[in-house]
Amino acid sequence: MKRVPRKKYKNIDDYLASIPTKERTALENLRRTIKVAAPKAEEAISYQIPAFIYRGPLVFFAAFKDHCSFFVGSKSIMTKFRRELKIYDASGGTIHFLADKPLPATLVTKIVKARIKENEARSKGRKKTND
Repeated sequence: MKRVPRKKYKNIDDYLASIPTKERTALENLRRTIKVAAPKAEEAISYQIPAFIYRGPLVFFAAFKDHCSFFVGSKSIMTKFRRELKIYDASGGTIHFLADKPLPATLVTKIVKARIKENEARSKGRKKTND
């Protein structure tokens, strides 16, 4: 079977312009929330999806055929927020949600700030071992 190449996105705006309106609106709101929670994070495209980078990968998000995903990339963060995530399809380091039922900004903010702390702790550990 021949593999269909994915579109290469230049930036998050390019990615968002390529998805349907309902999903775009949900992900634009998610993006704004992440930017407020992590003002020092840089926007990027990684694995052909929107990403935020702060002392390493912070969080990612994407739209799919039947859902949107918020990629936390940390099982410990998923465990920490498991009670708040129980109403979502969440596993590993990923939270699935519907565009018409987006993740609450307060929850996203708490998750992003917890990820920042993880990345800061990890980068401090690397600096100490590299000294």
